[in-house]
Amino acid sequence: MTTVLSDNVHNLAIEGSFDDCQALVKAMFNDLEYRDGMGLSAVNSINWARVMAQTVYYFKAAMALGAPGQPIAFSVPTGNFGDIYAGYAAQCTGLNVSQLVVATNRNDILARVLSTGEYRTGTVEPTMSPSMDIQVASNFERLLFETYGRESGAVNALMTDLQTNGGFKMSAEACGKASQLLDARRVDEEETLATIASVYQDSGITIDPHTAVGVAAGRICRRQSEHPMVMLATAHPAKFPDAITKATGVVPELPPGLADLHQRPERYDTLTADLDAVKTYITKCAAR
Repeated sequence: MTTVLSDNVHNLAIEGSFDDCQALVKAMFNDLEYRDGMGLSAVNSINWARVMAQTVYYFKAAMALGAPGQPIAFSVPTGNFGDIYAGYAAQCTGLNVSQLVVATNRNDILARVLSTGEYRTGTVEPTMSPSMDIQVASNFERLLFETYGRESGAVNALMTDLQTNGGFKMSAEACGKASQLLDARRVDEEETLATIASVYQDSGITIDPHTAVGVAAGRICRRQSEHPMVMLATAHPAKFPDAITKATGVVPELPPGLADLHQRPERYDTLTADLDAVKTYITKCAAR
């Protein structure tokens, strides 16, 4: 993204974590006057359209493996709970999904809440699977809405506790509803590297660290061996050359169209995680 030099593309880096960036975006959307005045839109899973589009490949994969007659399980590497929620939505709309495995790295807040019922934020730890380096999973609120019988007041109370106290406790009933379909597993850095290595040795296929987290968790959490399990692959291995080389001894190649990517000039601006500063930046960019 930072090598796109078109005049109407502006790349902004924030000094902080994914959670800091997402909080800024949500705050801008909650400022209705600013949102409407700037015509803001989101392309990550804050936008329901992103989740809706992701449900399609659950149906596509399941149909290829015998659905609707054959139940299908899925293991999904996730940090923001968006892609896995798309699988949940697919099941709610009729797809014969027997199990969804929530695969997390050592930033394991999702694995913890699904195992204990307690959602408690901590410090984000950097990993080799950075798209899952998250403590505030925004799409988990959507699951809460379903498991609490679509009672918005109850969900609002939980979100208030999260904001003011850094966490909340799910009810036993809500936990029971979630566990009917969802299992969760934390995969550490050593397991991630070992999985990349084993998949490469067994099949010759190179997988990225995020995908490896999904494969490792799916292998451990699989409920029924007679149900095919799809491991969702989420990134190109060439994005993570250090991890791939360490695990396999092979340096992954970039796709031909991006072969010169690391030699291209970059352009981006850096700001602190300050809402007013970000809004001012966006306003100036939009005026150019």
